[in-house]
Amino acid sequence: MVDKQHTVQFDVIKDKKDMTKMILTDVYNALKEKGYNPVNQLVGYLISGDPTYITNYNGARALVSKLERDDILEEVLKAYLEIK
Repeated sequence: MVDKQHTVQFDVIKDKKDMTKMILTDVYNALKEKGYNPVNQLVGYLISGDPTYITNYNGARALVSKLERDDILEEVLKAYLEIK
């Protein structure tokens, strides 16, 4: 039963972070399954913007195109530096 007395909170920033992580994980796994070096392929994509660095396997190219490259870099940098 849904409690209609309390307001549901929506956290856009957390949802964006979670979505970015989920998509990058799926793309990483698709690249790995196809025998590519996922880190090299993702770096190539992030630097060039050329989606052909990402395989079509398991819809990885379509998934990564849902994200802006600068948003990906922002989340990766935050995670690397362990910034919340």
